[in-house]
Amino acid sequence: MKTILFLGASSTQVPPIVYAVEQGYHILTCDNRPSNPGHRLAHESYDISTTNKEKVLELAASRNIDGIVAYASDPAAPTAAFVAERLGLPGNPYESVLTLSQKDRFREFLQRNDFNTPRSRSFQDQAEAQEWLEQLDLPVYVKPIDSSGGKGITVLEDKDGFADAFAHAMNFSLEKKVVVEEKIRGKVGYQNDSDVFMVNGKLRFWIWGDSHFNHACSPPFQAASSYPGSLETRLEKKVCQELERLLGLLNFRSGAFNVEFLIDASDEIWFLEVGARNGGGGTVDAIKFASGVDMAKYTVDAALGGDCSSLKNRKTSGYWAECLVHSLVSGELESLDFSDELAGKVFQKTIWTNPGDLIYKATGSNHALGMMILKFESREEMNRMLDDISSHIFVKVRSGVMMGQETAALPA
Repeated sequence: MKTILFLGASSTQVPPIVYAVEQGYHILTCDNRPSNPGHRLAHESYDISTTNKEKVLELAASRNIDGIVAYASDPAAPTAAFVAERLGLPGNPYESVLTLSQKDRFREFLQRNDFNTPRSRSFQDQAEAQEWLEQLDLPVYVKPIDSSGGKGITVLEDKDGFADAFAHAMNFSLEKKVVVEEKIRGKVGYQNDSDVFMVNGKLRFWIWGDSHFNHACSPPFQAASSYPGSLETRLEKKVCQELERLLGLLNFRSGAFNVEFLIDASDEIWFLEVGARNGGGGTVDAIKFASGVDMAKYTVDAALGGDCSSLKNRKTSGYWAECLVHSLVSGELESLDFSDELAGKVFQKTIWTNPGDLIYKATGSNHALGMMILKFESREEMNRMLDDISSHIFVKVRSGVMMGQETAALPA
């Protein structure tokens, strides 16, 4: 029986664990939240932080694992690569994964290899960062070098708010470093994101989705991704070629990658993030329903050195979206409701927040109240509803405030 270690067992990390259970593997899980649901599916679970490389390595060696998976987690991806490299397990180079995981290293890599990249530098000292800020035009991003899901990010419109933005980013950084970079102007339309899968150094599967942001949040909150996306066919091949070049330069061979990019007015590609892991939320489920491809399965197979040659691109069918349920107010949750129109589009729903829980105005994926997979009749219907998601999700806190209406004097 093969033994596989999963780094993280939250609700969004359950799909590959379920697949591994179905295959009859011996399942180990670890993270620093023993209440996470994935632990209940495991044969063994451990209260170890997924970012503690040495302790995870010690566990993996003692249990003689055959594979390790960091699913939907940027912070855990370097740990998985570190352990795989040390134990001679299937995986990708640790230094390459680290390059993708740390925003300053990734920007430097892009610049060295003639990819489009914004003017960007990282800092530990606020005064030095302030000097760099003076050289940039607003707006700029102030963000941790090593967080994901929008956590710790500020879109700075006024230099007077820099000190608070810098402190906010520093608070979310494990490495205690902050990136200050210019904001790229994309063409009119959607930012693109999705998962891709590489087999033996070649991209074998990709599907480009559209990102839908709720601009009532600050920074704008990525509330949903829809499939298929609206990227023009003539640009799809160009994006894939550039992405394969990027991953090849870093000696990646196999596995899932979560990719975010935008296209500017000159049809130039700007890679914003490339993560050596699957997308979080309902990305993998939405892709599976849209294309029939189960990325969770291939992620587990690749981690165990399995044959993934059967993977190939497929045409999408229907109009699907993953949507993070979120709030525009903070407080004690009283109720959560949906418009009749949105409720009629729900294909799958998981809410992990209960009445009485303290919730926060969404600034990152850590503030999500749940996740939904939605199915629409047309692209027009899908875009209309997702671009105005605040009109369809109603969050009521004890003060009586509802999403989309006036906010109460509660902590943000």
